[in-house]
Amino acid sequence: MSNWALIIYCGIITYLTRFTMIALVKKEMFSDRMREVLSFVPSAIFPAIIFPAILINDLGLFQIDNNPKIIAAIIATVIGIFTRSIIATIFSGLVSYWLLIFVI
Repeated sequence: MSNWALIIYCGIITYLTRFTMIALVKKEMFSDRMREVLSFVPSAIFPAIIFPAILINDLGLFQIDNNPKIIAAIIATVIGIFTRSIIATIFSGLVSYWLLIFVI
């Protein structure tokens, strides 16, 4: 089996497993408590995605010293708290990171 066929096969399987949950599960099936618990899932998963990208370098090592990603994340967090805007948060994080790695 070629690599492309395997990638397409995995993509189809992933799509179908996720689509069935969206298409077949009705919101009325969940109780109010279950909906409330599920509303916290994005907030719980977001740090698990972001923190490794910030704190782990290209070699897979934990890096705190001389890490411009940490400073950019702090700047983006502060901007996000004050503006409550996703676009402003993303833009400030990217601009501050680029300034830190290319200018300073």
